[in-house]
Amino acid sequence: MNYAFASRSRPALLASLLAATMLLAPAASAQSFSDDQKQAIEGIIKDYLLKHPEVLQDAMNALEKKQQDADAQKARTTIKDNNATLFNSAHQVVLGNPQGDTTVVEFFDYNCGYCKRALPDMLTLLKTDSNIKFVLKEFPVLGEGSVEAAHVAVAARMQDPTGKKYIEFHQKLLGGRGPADKAHALAAAKDAGFDMARIEKDMNSDEVKTTIDEDMKLADALGVSGTPSYVVGSELVVGAVGLDSLKEKIAAARK
Repeated sequence: MNYAFASRSRPALLASLLAATMLLAPAASAQSFSDDQKQAIEGIIKDYLLKHPEVLQDAMNALEKKQQDADAQKARTTIKDNNATLFNSAHQVVLGNPQGDTTVVEFFDYNCGYCKRALPDMLTLLKTDSNIKFVLKEFPVLGEGSVEAAHVAVAARMQDPTGKKYIEFHQKLLGGRGPADKAHALAAAKDAGFDMARIEKDMNSDEVKTTIDEDMKLADALGVSGTPSYVVGSELVVGAVGLDSLKEKIAAARK
């Protein structure tokens, strides 16, 4: 599900609008009109829409915006309710400034093409913004290889709480060629200088299971269904939106 945006499809919205429009008058006046009258009203509505299809477009745009606003409000409430787990969990990777004034949380999958493209955005933010706290949440939804890679990644985090070696591992695995899986993840961990015997031991530990379960439950609560997805301040940001957009969201969160 490596995608740029998640919403109801426009064809689905259009179908809903058409159905609602055609049924509205008869349903609202079932006690007032005869069958012939209701049929005539339906014909009038249909003729009007055929002559003025832009009305449907306007209504569809309004409905889509209303749904987006509702989704955004739901996300804000969920972020507030899960603030401690989202931003300060004991089971997460923290990069940048742990005491930063703004936190960016990223849900990612090591096999996500858009996550790979977004990697330079994170690295640039870490280099140029000394007040950013960047949190990484495992969201392995793209197959068994992603799950295996996530297990190794959490094991790497367990022996590097500062994140200094972890970020090297993260870049090697996410930025590497080929699919991410256990073999590629172990190779990246070895190249980054981790204790491989401990990695092999920890990757199947309760801590790994707890970490991934926590991240998956958070993503589900937020309505995250694809990667990358970010939480910036009180806003859920879906997709690889680019460095400039992330900077704008961060600036807004600081106000």
